[in-house]
Formats: sequence, C-alpha cells, structure tokens
Amino acid sequence: MHKFDFENQTAIITGGAQGFGLDIAKRFLESGCNVFIWDIDENLLKKTIDEINNPNLNYHVVDVSKYAEVEKFVSEITSKNKIDILINNAGITGPTDPLWKYDVEMWNKIVQINLMGTFNCCRAIVPNMIKNNYGRIVNVASVAGKDGNANASAYSSGKAGAIGLTKALGKELADKDIAVNAVTPAGAKTRILDQMSKEHVQRMLSKVPRGRFLEIHEFTSLVCWLSSRENTFSTAAVFDISGGRSTY
Repeated sequence: MHKFDFENQTAIITGGAQGFGLDIAKRFLESGCNVFIWDIDENLLKKTIDEINNPNLNYHVVDVSKYAEVEKFVSEITSKNKIDILINNAGITGPTDPLWKYDVEMWNKIVQINLMGTFNCCRAIVPNMIKNNYGRIVNVASVAGKDGNANASAYSSGKAGAIGLTKALGKELADKDIAVNAVTPAGAKTRILDQMSKEHVQRMLSKVPRGRFLEIHEFTSLVCWLSSRENTFSTAAVFDISGGRSTY
C-alpha cells in the first residue's frame, strides 16, 4: 500500500471516531501526520484514542453544525499548530421517507450536519490555510448528491450542497496552494448503512455495476492522495468512487 508523506503536518478529520474518518486517521498517522479527530460521541472518541494509543492522535467533542464550537476548537489548535488538512467527513443519512412525509426537524438536522457542518469547518479553517499559503480540503459528499436518491431527499440535498460548496471554494482559492475537492462514494461497508432500511440498502447495491459495496481502504487511498502534496493541480473537482454507478 502506497505511503504518503504527511510528516510535520496537522489534519482535522470530522466524524473521525469510526468508519471512513477513523480509517483515514489511521493512514494519516502511519504517514507521520498529527491528527485531530472530531466527533459528537465522546465515549467512542475515548475508546478510539485508547485503542490506537498514538501520541499524535488527539480528539475534540464537536458538533460541526454549531459554528461557535467549530471556531473555538480551531482557535485552540491554531494557537499551537498550522492546519494543513481538513477532511469534512461528518454526516448522517437520516430516515428513508418520501419528501412529503419527511419529518421537518429531521430534514433540517440532516442538512445542517451534511452541508452547514462542511461550511462551518471551511469557514473557520480556511483563513489559517490562506495565512500559510497551503492546504488540502476534502469534502466527503455522496453519489446521492449527484444522482439524488429516492426517499432520501434531505441527504441528497445536503450532499449536493457540499458539492456546490466545493466547486465554489476551490475556485476562490485556486490562486493559492490550497486544493479543495469532493469525493462521491456510493454505498460502503460502514455503520451508516445501519441507519437505512434493508430495502433501501438493496436498492443502492443494485445500482452499482461492480456488484458490491465500496471497501473503506479503497476510499481512504483516494482521500490520502487528494490530501497530499502530490495533488498539485486538481481542485474544485468531484472525484467519483461509486464502482461505475456514476460516470460524470
């Protein structure tokens, strides 16, 4: 497996206590990175820290949908470190219901986390990257944000918004050594599938020409390259990793 050079760099990974975020954190640590994982589940964060037992791994309990919390911890980190990498991975799928039956509060919560959480982290962290004229931002969107998933209007809308944010911010920062990209996975073998009905999961799988779900390590490899100094030209782009489901 290719090893990237993240020596003397600092990364923030939201939703970092499990799934995609945790696997990315492990690869970053193996490559010499100083990593902060953010999550709302303090018990899971502490368990992760204990299991990995790496002095370069730190955590904060953060609700990314609340800008004040994000800003507070960014200020704490930047008082001692520059921030080189931001992985906006935190997200929830929510229930699977038709739009006209969707719970309004839940719809708003999903969009707040998936879209506003991405905005909040970028809003707070980008000034530090501009100051240092370096940064790599990867926003974890979804193929649902490109295609739209029936009975998942909130999730699809939030992820579509994150794609639009990526394209706009990437262009705003294109004259600096700051890359902003999105990745759009299809279904993957993570705990997020547990939030969905079996019927919805089967519909997702039936759309993938590869005939299987994405493996976490496959996703991590793409994110690592986008986060590295090796990515010198790609920005404001959307990288598909859907097993052939989306080809644009």
